[in-house]
Amino acid sequence: MTNLISKVDVIVTSPARNYVLLKITTEDGVVGWGDATVNGRELAVASYLRDHLAPILVGRDADRIEDTWQYLYRGVYWRRGPINMAAIGAIDLALWDIKGKSLNQPVYQLLGGKVRDRVLAYTHATGWETSELLESVDEVLGRGLRAVRAQSGVPGLSTVYGVTRGIKRYEPAKRDLRPLEEEWDSSAYLRHAPKALAEVRAHIGDEVELLHDAHHRLTPIQAARLGKELEPLHLFWLEDLTPTENQEAFDLIREHTTTPLAVGEVHNTIWDCKDLIINQRIDYVRTCVMHAGGISHVRKIFDLADLYQVKGAPHGPSDVSPLTMAASVQLGMASPAFGMQEYMGYPEQVGTVFSPGYRLVDGYLTASDAPGLGVEIDEDAAREQPYDQAYLPVARTLDGAITNW
Repeated sequence: MTNLISKVDVIVTSPARNYVLLKITTEDGVVGWGDATVNGRELAVASYLRDHLAPILVGRDADRIEDTWQYLYRGVYWRRGPINMAAIGAIDLALWDIKGKSLNQPVYQLLGGKVRDRVLAYTHATGWETSELLESVDEVLGRGLRAVRAQSGVPGLSTVYGVTRGIKRYEPAKRDLRPLEEEWDSSAYLRHAPKALAEVRAHIGDEVELLHDAHHRLTPIQAARLGKELEPLHLFWLEDLTPTENQEAFDLIREHTTTPLAVGEVHNTIWDCKDLIINQRIDYVRTCVMHAGGISHVRKIFDLADLYQVKGAPHGPSDVSPLTMAASVQLGMASPAFGMQEYMGYPEQVGTVFSPGYRLVDGYLTASDAPGLGVEIDEDAAREQPYDQAYLPVARTLDGAITNW
């Protein structure tokens, strides 16, 4: 007996920030929800879903999740890329949501059941001055978190990734007609970051896990230098040191430091991650469960990683919706290779649209036991808060040249 798709709807909503929602309805009236948010390019993926994929989904069997994934990936000549893979990811999440609801089971049960009871989470602490950063760290730890990513301002720079002057919550996407242009100086950063992180480590002691993100700003030899200087701080990981278009660069970094390395939030497929994993160039692969094609594909990435003692640690900022976060937690409960989940949390307004069933308790996330992904959507509230144009920043070096943001 088939469970045919009868309708596919795309909703772009903006409760505090923009999200792209996908609603798939079957002939039996079962509704599955997916997330297709690509920060700063939301309308591109919404159009791709609405104009190209929705028409060919109607009439397909919703139960054939893997077949649909292959149909959308292999059946289209233009493969990979963030827009295509986020769209496929949204469909995949919605179909897993339908499957769970049809069988009255949470998704993790359909993936083989629990391999752990809870998923370790980390969140962000930010402060322009080191004293402000330490206050932010204390606030994070006061909420029961056991792991914290620390980002601080840099003397001499007016803007720095991960930090906003005078505002505790960092939101990179700015609602404006053009992207904000930030300035960057790697030399200033390399002089300051080890000192600031050393103060954080001295403040929190050795038992709290400490993380830091360089956000693709460094050359390979600069990255090697930073990793080596930070070794005494015993970081849980050092993230996105250098762009991964040149994956051999991580061999150079490995030669100089034993600081664990994490990368992959801009990767969209297993082929982006394959050489990093099998050559053991990294310790944590950070592909986002939605941006990398959904649960169906990311669990394959994590299964490959498991063979090489690399752990999964999905990207989880506030620019992926609670639907993607729920999918990450569901996968984390069932994946042996899962290591850590980024969890920024969400502004209060996001709760007008999303009611997620996962919980954060004592620094760990636990999945909802409700059928499917365990997220309820207020569709009326979503449609009442329309798209509001926003862009991620771009960055320039002090001489005015564009660099990696």
